Amino acid sequence: MNKYSLPFVIFLISGSLAGCSIPQALQRKANKEIIKQTSFQTAHVGISIYDPSTKKYWLNYQGDKYFVPASNIKIPTCYAAMKYLGDSLPSAYVWDSAGACYITPLGDPTFLLAEFDHQPLWDKMRLADGPVVIDYSTQNTFTPYGSGWSWDDYQEAYLAERSAFPIYGNVISFQRKNNQLHSIPSLALRPPFMNESMMQQLGKGDQFQITRSPDQNQFSIIPAAGTFRGAILPFKTKDGVTTFQFLQDTLQRVGIAASVQLSNGQPAGKLIYSIPTDSLLKLIMHRSDNFFAEQSLLMVSQRLLNRMSDEQLIDTLLKNDFADLPQQPRWVDGSGLSRYNLFSPQDFVRILEKMKDQFGMDRIKVIFPSGGEGSLTKYYKQDSGFIYAKTGTLSGVVALSGYLYTKKGKLLLFSTLVNNHRSSTAEIRRQIEKFFTHVRAAY
Repeated sequence: MNKYSLPFVIFLISGSLAGCSIPQALQRKANKEIIKQTSFQTAHVGISIYDPSTKKYWLNYQGDKYFVPASNIKIPTCYAAMKYLGDSLPSAYVWDSAGACYITPLGDPTFLLAEFDHQPLWDKMRLADGPVVIDYSTQNTFTPYGSGWSWDDYQEAYLAERSAFPIYGNVISFQRKNNQLHSIPSLALRPPFMNESMMQQLGKGDQFQITRSPDQNQFSIIPAAGTFRGAILPFKTKDGVTTFQFLQDTLQRVGIAASVQLSNGQPAGKLIYSIPTDSLLKLIMHRSDNFFAEQSLLMVSQRLLNRMSDEQLIDTLLKNDFADLPQQPRWVDGSGLSRYNLFSPQDFVRILEKMKDQFGMDRIKVIFPSGGEGSLTKYYKQDSGFIYAKTGTLSGVVALSGYLYTKKGKLLLFSTLVNNHRSSTAEIRRQIEKFFTHVRAAY
């Protein structure tokens, strides 16, 4: 053995030990801060932390197991929208024929929402010389509710129905008004589908609530213990009939056509765009907007398949863009409302890596919330700007997947999925926050 052999062997051994130290240290820390904590005792936990520069996992605890991911499903939805929707949202095809203005809607969820001042499609409709005709594609195969949604939440604002032509976010806002002369409360509505004189007089008193029947747009005012402060309820879309009624009240000249004029597989006419795509995606990721996420998936489907079908689009994406995921997931909706979704932590890490490589971190940092922002408002505030991640929450489910910068400048991709816990969501999130704050500081 020459004089360099022994030191070289020692160097290799020490290097190997050093390479093992991070996974071992992180596993010990994860055991202490998460896995063996009392609040996690009934839970199934998966944690994957990945270094994209070395293509190696720093921690991979049950990373290949399937979990219900809740709103982490918005990550693959966001990927599809970032890749296929272009710079601005396609709102509708518009063309004139026989004195009428024909409109083929493309699923844009921002139409007539008060928070979006830019309404080019509405401007085109209200300035049209003749009648406005809404053309609905007979090829669309999606349903108002996603597979596995909790149908008994039909009165909750987060369960607004999906539709080809959303209007006012497919919800009705009820706000209490007082008649100053007689102190008789009445209701102000948006959209204003009732004239002021038709608004229901509630009589004296303000303890009531508003409910909707399950299968039709029949709203009732019933006594309640609490004071009415306002309500937002989804309405039944009824294959465009409701949209027609709302628009007819305003334009007085709207019709519905049964077929679509096609030219080379696309509707004829000019393509009208609305807001920048990333502006919508930021809202999806910051406030975990289910309706925007679902409509984004339908818009991608229209762009790729010339029809709106969440099922067919998901199948296409899984066979192409996501064919290389470590575990083939079960993916059924765009928002994560369904418990039928099954993804592994490694799946999310791979999708996050695709997003980083294809779109760049500068764009991702605009779309994903950081500490103290959006759904992370109460978390990661002390050292904000080092984490960019999407939360996920259902009963018994807590998820967090995204990007983390360590204090040494290392970019890590991570996914933590927790199922079947019986603790409070805040308690679970605080323990996860404590763990990732340590990862940030130590490496």
